[in-house]
Amino acid sequence: MTMTEPEKGTRPETLASLLGGGRGALDASLPVAGFVIGWLLTGRSVLWGSVVAVGITKEVALWRLRTGARPRAVLIGLLAVTASALVALRTGRAEDFFLIQIFTNAASAVAWALSIVFRWPLLGVVVGTVLGQKARWRRDPALLRAYSRASWVWVGQYLVRLVVFLPLWAAGQVAALGVARIALTWPLIAACLGASWWVLRRSLPSGHPGLRHPVLAAS
Repeated sequence: MTMTEPEKGTRPETLASLLGGGRGALDASLPVAGFVIGWLLTGRSVLWGSVVAVGITKEVALWRLRTGARPRAVLIGLLAVTASALVALRTGRAEDFFLIQIFTNAASAVAWALSIVFRWPLLGVVVGTVLGQKARWRRDPALLRAYSRASWVWVGQYLVRLVVFLPLWAAGQVAALGVARIALTWPLIAACLGASWWVLRRSLPSGHPGLRHPVLAAS
């Protein structure tokens, strides 16, 4: 099967190379570790756990800005952690630091599933945007079908998190939630990227020129 052909001497192109590495996942994991550690070391103080989490996020944000990261992405990360801390402070329950993550995973699973149903699979939208194709990929029936199948893998990753997070949150298992959140960030994303790339490759017919070259159907 022919996919995107790299130039001689370059590494083969994958979804991971197109969509970026694990830096964002690392940034998301550090505040979680900080919250749990701060909470444990201060006698299970939600306040101090929140202070540590927001402090770590601020330092990470400043570092990313100095190294050329996009300000909008940095701001979104900072706001997300701050909002999570505020929820926990408002309720007084440390496990509620993870509530926003639970809600966003549920919303993401629904959004990705609906995008497939309505024939606008979000994996195609994201990769098409990265490749500067706008919506041209949708005029390639093979690509549309492949992106739809591969997008189910992403639905699955959000459901996996929900299956793990919800019982732990209901039981108030803060430390276990922190471990699960970190374990199901970069490792799960890496597995999802690999699996969805495999599904894309298997779904495209033999001889298809690849993601960068949609075969446009006649109007």
